[in-house]
Amino acid sequence: MLGGLLGVGGGFVLVPLQVLWTNTTQRHANANSLVAIIPIAIAAVPIYLFRKGSPQVDFHVGIFLIIGSVVGAYVGARALSRIPDRELKFAVSLVLGVVGLKELLFP
Repeated sequence: MLGGLLGVGGGFVLVPLQVLWTNTTQRHANANSLVAIIPIAIAAVPIYLFRKGSPQVDFHVGIFLIIGSVVGAYVGARALSRIPDRELKFAVSLVLGVVGLKELLFP
């Protein structure tokens, strides 16, 4: 819910919660987040496609996002197995911090 409300991916919320509250390793939290995106996206599609009026989806942009997401997910999943857990936690923390700072300074 927070991911959709704030306009960020669900992993922005799911990954830190899994690591902090359930002691899930960073690697498994990232993988769980990628798997969780599938039903979240499927549930959101009808809301944006079938609202009253015209659909709120730009299919021309969407196709590029789909291609980039599939390639990025594949490359990221392959790279995930090669990055040590400590460095992975640091990288995720850094990205979350930068995104949080951006939202505070440039809402």
